[in-house]
Amino acid sequence: MDEPRIKASIWIAAQIRVCNLNTMQAVVRRRGDPDAGSLLIRLDRLNGSSELLSQSRDAQGTRVWLKASGAEPMADADVEAYIQRRIERDPDIWVLEIEDRDSRYKPDAPVIT
Repeated sequence: MDEPRIKASIWIAAQIRVCNLNTMQAVVRRRGDPDAGSLLIRLDRLNGSSELLSQSRDAQGTRVWLKASGAEPMADADVEAYIQRRIERDPDIWVLEIEDRDSRYKPDAPVIT
């Protein structure tokens, strides 16, 4: 059974609020479709590297996060190139960037590497 879907704009606003409450800087890098845009989170480690999480669904329809950066963080230049490729393929995508030097941000669904 599919879980209820929250509008992308509401989910983004909630994540920014969570980050603010946890003293993490979060900004919307790109606004996508307010209702159903796909989501990409950049976790900036502030050391020249970042991790990328891309929202997806598993075979049962449950929301998960795919670790687009792989097991290890990617160089910032590679992250920017990846984001640009995703924007070219999906103009409705949202990009949320979180400054997270200490890996404190916890996604609201399981992360798959």
